[in-house]
Amino acid sequence: MSYFSRFILILLVLLSANGYSQSYQIALLKYNGGGDWYANPTALPNLVRFCNKNLGTNISEEIATVGANDIDLFNYPFIHMTGHGNVVFSPEEAENLRNYMIGGGFLHIDDNYGMDPFIRIEIMKVFPNNKFVELPPSHPIFDQKYKFSKGLPKIHKHDGKRAQAFGILHEGRLVCLYTYETDLGDGWEDAPVHGDSPEKRAEALQMGANIIQYVFTEHH
Repeated sequence: MSYFSRFILILLVLLSANGYSQSYQIALLKYNGGGDWYANPTALPNLVRFCNKNLGTNISEEIATVGANDIDLFNYPFIHMTGHGNVVFSPEEAENLRNYMIGGGFLHIDDNYGMDPFIRIEIMKVFPNNKFVELPPSHPIFDQKYKFSKGLPKIHKHDGKRAQAFGILHEGRLVCLYTYETDLGDGWEDAPVHGDSPEKRAEALQMGANIIQYVFTEHH
């Protein structure tokens, strides 16, 4: 069975008429270049618990780790990527990521501060003919269970710029979301880690839940 056939079969099972009744797992992307891909270790488990409680999803609280060139990439319909520094994709990794996304997978990149100049270059290796486009507040990802009429919420100050959501579209389908100048992952972490207010943590988790809901409903 080809990677694509295997992946589509997995998705058909996960996204069956039973809705969220099937259990599935999401993964953290491990990459080369020296950047701390492992940042925010409590973020995804907290987001999963929030989604299971508030969306009725059935996501495993055990977060997988997968490399950009791993065959196992195709086992996970949602991949999260974060960090502060350098990112490098080899030609083989770029091709594997591209095949993953055009085959139905979804990549969420959350800049944990300092990742921006590197990820923009590396994503051009993955999609040389597709540029990041800013998603307007009217995009359906901001209008799931939680409503964000002004678009992506601002969680951390960083450089004081406005929060922006960028996407890569393939044949009209959003296959990659890049959240910039917000740091959703810090807001997902355990409360004492960054000292965010309950309101900011709620915003971050709700936006994260919207991403999950969009990926597993409207995305496919």
